[in-house]
Amino acid sequence: MLPDGLWRIARIGIVSLVLVAAAAGLVLGDVWLWAAAEWKPPYYADFYGDAGFDTATTVALLVAAVVKAAFLWLILRAPMPGPLDRRAKALRRLLYVAVADAIVLWWPIALLPDEVDAVFQLVLWTAIHVLYLLVIRWRSRVLRVATGALFAVVLADTADEVLDEFGLPEVVPEIVPNDFPLFALCAVAATLLTVVGQWRDGRWSRGTLVAGWSSMGVTVLALPLYLYVADSISGTLVTSIVMDALGLVSVVWHAATARELPTGERLADHRPGVHRAIRVAVAALVVLPVIATIQPEQNAHLTYTSWSMDCYEHRDFGDLKPAEREAAFLCQARSRHGGVPPMFPDSLSDQAVLAYGRALCRARGREEQEAILTEAGSARAGWGADPRELVYVCPEIVGTTHPELLRSARETEAAYDAYVAEENAKCRDPWPRKKGVVQATAKYFLFADGDPGYLVHDPGDEAFEEAAELAMDRVYDDSGGIGVADSAALVGHVADVTDLCLTVKAFRSAPPRRTAKWDQVTEVPLVSRSGRLTVPEKDGGEVGAGAPMPNLAIAGKGRYRLRVHVRVDRAGEEHHLVVVFPGTSKKRLKLKS
Repeated sequence: MLPDGLWRIARIGIVSLVLVAAAAGLVLGDVWLWAAAEWKPPYYADFYGDAGFDTATTVALLVAAVVKAAFLWLILRAPMPGPLDRRAKALRRLLYVAVADAIVLWWPIALLPDEVDAVFQLVLWTAIHVLYLLVIRWRSRVLRVATGALFAVVLADTADEVLDEFGLPEVVPEIVPNDFPLFALCAVAATLLTVVGQWRDGRWSRGTLVAGWSSMGVTVLALPLYLYVADSISGTLVTSIVMDALGLVSVVWHAATARELPTGERLADHRPGVHRAIRVAVAALVVLPVIATIQPEQNAHLTYTSWSMDCYEHRDFGDLKPAEREAAFLCQARSRHGGVPPMFPDSLSDQAVLAYGRALCRARGREEQEAILTEAGSARAGWGADPRELVYVCPEIVGTTHPELLRSARETEAAYDAYVAEENAKCRDPWPRKKGVVQATAKYFLFADGDPGYLVHDPGDEAFEEAAELAMDRVYDDSGGIGVADSAALVGHVADVTDLCLTVKAFRSAPPRRTAKWDQVTEVPLVSRSGRLTVPEKDGGEVGAGAPMPNLAIAGKGRYRLRVHVRVDRAGEEHHLVVVFPGTSKKRLKLKS
């Protein structure tokens, strides 16, 4: 430790340097004035410095420089001599680390990944709070337990920041609205109880206690100042300068706490009446933040907002417990998934959204639904209500007309598989006497809004996507409705259908030509570069074959011929027979038009 004389000279030199730098900033320009007053590198001021500071901002920076210099004079006082036990020594060192972090260490730490800073803050303040509980002579178990509980809440918020930096789920539930400063209130209460503990301990001077009270006051002032006063004080920049300067009060308190840690005489025991008053105050500080989170029933309580990430996880009605269904409706009613506007705005409370939802269930016709949505301020007033959303709030009504919406995910999947199997069973092999080396028959499902057809392609070809796009372009120019591009052939449908019966067969050589009972037969060349040729499968999606499709490139890599048979029966159903066999010809043959 430096001798007192050298320590005092160092204090004078550092504080004088700060004041001289602030005065020089008036001559060197706004960027340097900002750096001298805010103790930040010049490039932190680029956003503000380019446009130039107005008079209010310049004055605020000069005043802040003087105030911060005064605070720095208090922070740099030499530690008091005296014996310290192991815990007190550790607390003093950690408090000085926190002081150094607030003044200078934050800059090099900011150059590191954000995860490093978050972990550093969590470890540092966890250790300081634990040592506070062990070193301060609280002289009251209730006071110590209450302070520890508040410390835990504040540290939980810090831990959530660490988890957020690492992309992990948070551990603290959202029990209050996002804009309610619960953790700020707990921090204020924790500071207050810590100062009370220091006062009861008796080792800290009145100046240190005043710094503690002032630190609590600055925290209380911060929120309303940012929310309500910022616009009236030359914008948020002046507010930021003011709060940055006042924030050093907490640093002064931490430095003074570390400075006066040596063991001293405790104060005399307090009177029983004082004990009772302190206990009441402690209980109030612990209970009031919790009571403050309880809002009036008429206020808008929002389980989900339109931006809640939880809403992106859709769950079927049958998989939800009765207690979870209203929350699912609130999620659906406020979701913006897929760019669709929400059914109800965030300005409506959960209670109001549920009431409007039940009213939509009871509505008699679309016009009455539109009137209800208009009254609620819905952006979907002209759309009506979707039964897939209403089922969560009134299943007894929606289930009578849409029983499929009451299923669980497993039941929905089973019903889907049964539907696909039933549709596949409607298709028959149109050439049963000629068996291919590999073959399959299934229903091929198309897009309802106009799918041009299906692909026979090599999915292992690196240029598959380009070939598929080129085949798509060519299908509209071909009279036979088949677009071919190297390793991809797009086979179009001739009738206005949303699905068709498809049979694929592969042979080792060209089979007999079969044109009877077919409306058109076309033969085109196709290439397989990876040794595969197949047709896309539905596989849970909306488009594709309803059953597994074989690899039609039975001879491996090379050139093949693709013969496509198409017909439409009297019922308007379309049937395709696709025959594949090796062949080097590049000719396009129309065997039947």
